[in-house]
Amino acid sequence: MLTNLDACFARIHTHWSPVVIAELNGQQVKAVKFQGEFHWHQHTHEDELFLVHRGRFTMEFRDRSVLLQAGEFLVVPRGTEHRPVAADEVEVLLFEPATTVRTGD
Repeated sequence: MLTNLDACFARIHTHWSPVVIAELNGQQVKAVKFQGEFHWHQHTHEDELFLVHRGRFTMEFRDRSVLLQAGEFLVVPRGTEHRPVAADEVEVLLFEPATTVRTGD
């Protein structure tokens, strides 16, 4: 299945509402646009991968912050409290198990 990321993101008009664009081996690939702050949360049983397609954002952890820019990705280990924050709109791909609850615990 061929997917054009620019076309996927062009159809997204709401922030913080991931759209499933592919599934494989029990995993989902989701396209999402961020702007502003999400709330602090964690996923007890799942790791989460954030891949920046366009723009940049900061992943805040309780003990540090990590700036991610286009072409970079970060894996948030299960059980790690985190909060994505984007001053400007950013386009991100999420890779996570299909069973992942978006807001965590």
